[in-house]
Amino acid sequence: MKAWRSLWSDTHAGPAAEFALVLPLILLFLFGIIDVGRYVWEVNRAEKATQTGARRAAVTALIPSGLATYSFAVSGGVPAGGTVSNTAFPGVSCSSAAGTVSCACSPGGTCGWPSTVNTNAFTALVARMDDIKADITADDVVVDYSWSGLGFAGDPNGPDVVPIITVRLRNQEFRPFVGILFNGAVSLPDFSYSLTMEDGADMISN
Repeated sequence: MKAWRSLWSDTHAGPAAEFALVLPLILLFLFGIIDVGRYVWEVNRAEKATQTGARRAAVTALIPSGLATYSFAVSGGVPAGGTVSNTAFPGVSCSSAAGTVSCACSPGGTCGWPSTVNTNAFTALVARMDDIKADITADDVVVDYSWSGLGFAGDPNGPDVVPIITVRLRNQEFRPFVGILFNGAVSLPDFSYSLTMEDGADMISN
């Protein structure tokens, strides 16, 4: 009987038991701190990839290749040397769906130029972004060309319009260490970055 009482009152293993109880909370807190740093890193990588994509789009060939060679003076009814209006160039958006790249006129506008697409230019842009953040796919990227009021109809040295180019990155996820316990992921916000086109013909920069 004394042996049982002695065993029952023995507290030598108390600290170990207490540590075992708080250890999961300590680990959860530790990995939570690490995940905050990883989240900031992933956001920074996504932002940098978007900026890099916009830079590449600004200094290389237009993805809507029909726009690159279209003359608003000859075919668009804009007087030679005149500014191409927002009505004549409402903007165009290029994206990929299941690996197929297409460009569409902005909602409410009419695109008079050929709807041809420079798939190689889009693929190269995505590959450049993928150098910064390796999980980016073509379907995650959208490239918008918006009216800026720059350029002139009949330009003999390049495209008639000098659009504002916006590269958007979407559908990005962050998987925290803590999320492994719950098989969860956190959706990152969409990213975008804009620059004014500098080349458009892929003749000066690459």
